[in-house]
Amino acid sequence: MTMWKEAVLRRRDTIACRKFNWAKSAGKALLAALAVTIGLSGISSQAYASLQPYVVRNDRGGFVKDRLIEMRNLRASGQPVEIRGAVCYSTCTMLLGLPQTCISPNTVFGFHGPSRSGQRLDPEKFEYYSQVIAQYYPTPLKDWYMKKGRKRINGVHRIKGAEIIRMGARAC
Repeated sequence: MTMWKEAVLRRRDTIACRKFNWAKSAGKALLAALAVTIGLSGISSQAYASLQPYVVRNDRGGFVKDRLIEMRNLRASGQPVEIRGAVCYSTCTMLLGLPQTCISPNTVFGFHGPSRSGQRLDPEKFEYYSQVIAQYYPTPLKDWYMKKGRKRINGVHRIKGAEIIRMGARAC
């Protein structure tokens, strides 16, 4: 090999080695900083999320099973729940049972008995699901639901949030 090639290769090798060694030591510091940043951002994201309310707007309900999963997650997170839309119908009303829920006096809540796509359930299932749903209501609302509210299958009984607040729900 000529002296010129040796000098060029050695020089390139030396520069590469220096850069590699710098990157290796900087990389450790960079990785540590990245790990701390990710860890802190995870904590701050969780803390930030727990401060941000879960705002319910115009929820017309859904399946009891799906709502129970949503409620379990909200209860575990402790995230505040604010029902502020024009309507909260059907299974949306179950959110009243979370301790961190508040409601707007202007929201209209819609109640009906449990059904399968608008079809009556057999008496045993009707009773079971009525109890599941009612357990999430303040006592006066629960009593009304079990006596009257659950008997309507087609359509809904509408009650303003102001009335539900008088029954024990917390106002936003």
